[in-house]
Amino acid sequence: DMVDEPQPDHFVERETGEELERVIAKMSKSLKNVINPDEIIDEYGADSMRMYEMFMGPLEVSKPWSTAGLVGVYRFLDRIWRLYNERTISEEAPSNDLLKLLHKTIKKVNDDTASLDFNTAIAQMMIMVNELYKEKTFPREVAETLVKLLAPYVPHLAEELWQRLGNDHSLTTVAWPAYDPALTVDDMVTLVFQVNGKVRSKVEAPKGLGKEEALELAKADERVQKWLEDKTVVREIVVTDKLVNIVVK
Repeated sequence: DMVDEPQPDHFVERETGEELERVIAKMSKSLKNVINPDEIIDEYGADSMRMYEMFMGPLEVSKPWSTAGLVGVYRFLDRIWRLYNERTISEEAPSNDLLKLLHKTIKKVNDDTASLDFNTAIAQMMIMVNELYKEKTFPREVAETLVKLLAPYVPHLAEELWQRLGNDHSLTTVAWPAYDPALTVDDMVTLVFQVNGKVRSKVEAPKGLGKEEALELAKADERVQKWLEDKTVVREIVVTDKLVNIVVK
């Protein structure tokens, strides 16, 4: 209450107007820089605080507390709440693109939770929610799976949404989602075409394209052809699903 922030990240003492320097330090009662969790929970809820602390960054890195960051997580949870309460749950099967994103999300959250990389697991769920807002339908398969993934991070919200989906048993009794490895692999990849090591073009191509096919695709590209005119090819390098480099002189 003794400090004002007239501009973002610019702090001054209220009584004197003296500019203050922000110092990142471990929370301590002696330093009087402790955040009271009861006050945070009263205003934003336990799930918001829980997810924010998991989203702040790698566990082994010191991180400054940011109420603005907490508000961002609170708004994300509000988006999830509105998604489940404003959209009609469809019994239709998800589209192929949505199904692939779902299985990629299951894999990402599963792997990152196991390795304690909670922040990147949450980031992937944010991507999933953003995409769901673009979809015309909200398939039950996707809705229920996302709730299961959210459960370790926001257990109160997840349990409430699970019940609202019509389930009469607790989410804690449900098995963790499994993913299909085949659905976590992209069908298309970006191939980079180089001439003498310099990027001349990029195209989307089927995954697993053979060496000869990749070379034919590169040589047929108009943006590559002009760099091959009146030149002698001395070497052709193909890195599967990544690049084609044609060395000329």
